[in-house]
Amino acid sequence: MEVNVYGLDGNPAGKIRLPEVFKTFIRADLIKRAVLASQSHRVQPKGRDRMAGKRTSAESYGVGYGLSRVPRVKGERYPRAGSAAFAPGTVKGRLAHPPTTEKKVRKNINRKERIRALRAAVAATASREAVLSRGHIVDEKTELPLIVTDQIEEVNSAKEVSRVLANLGLWPDVERVRGSVKVRAGKGKMRGRRKKHGVGPLIVVKDGGAVLKAARNLLGVDVVKVDNLNVEALAPGTHPGRLTVWSESAVKKLEEKLTGA
Repeated sequence: MEVNVYGLDGNPAGKIRLPEVFKTFIRADLIKRAVLASQSHRVQPKGRDRMAGKRTSAESYGVGYGLSRVPRVKGERYPRAGSAAFAPGTVKGRLAHPPTTEKKVRKNINRKERIRALRAAVAATASREAVLSRGHIVDEKTELPLIVTDQIEEVNSAKEVSRVLANLGLWPDVERVRGSVKVRAGKGKMRGRRKKHGVGPLIVVKDGGAVLKAARNLLGVDVVKVDNLNVEALAPGTHPGRLTVWSESAVKKLEEKLTGA
């Protein structure tokens, strides 16, 4: 099967034979497992001080005082005296089931399953149904998978990348990401993760070139070398079907990489 190769102006500039990997059956379950395994490799085991919440001589009063039998801080005539302590559920008490460093947080996946998941994630980029179900905005005239000439690898400014995406009909999806910025709920706001946003188009190139830095300033737009392509980049949040722009050379190298894998 042959598909169009588009120029940076958005017009067809040639044809290319579509590799068989784009026809792989989409296994959403394998994709999810591969992404979760990849995410778990970034998790650092953590534990708690074994004496946390136990550095007190608190002792229960016992029965007969009309008070609960939780351990209470000893002493009198100072604010902490008589306050419940030590027990789980009390202020400054211990945790009932604290995290331990022995817990196995790393999830593994078989090599053949990981490769199968990558093939399925690549195939999902050619499925209009999968791309739309992720929430991407795609023009009806846009052909999927979207393959462009190798000139895209030499684009050297964010302004030029924006112009190329607009010519290819992908700019509405970038605007969607811009409008999705929200303040994160919870304490992550205090820890350098104040805002969160959606995911936009992915650009896959063969050797990188200037576009690796040029697209860096566009919110939600990512660029990845085909050698570094992974399931998480193609299926963020375990959901397959990311809107992807492939360079012509990247498609040819992808075929070499995954054929027979």
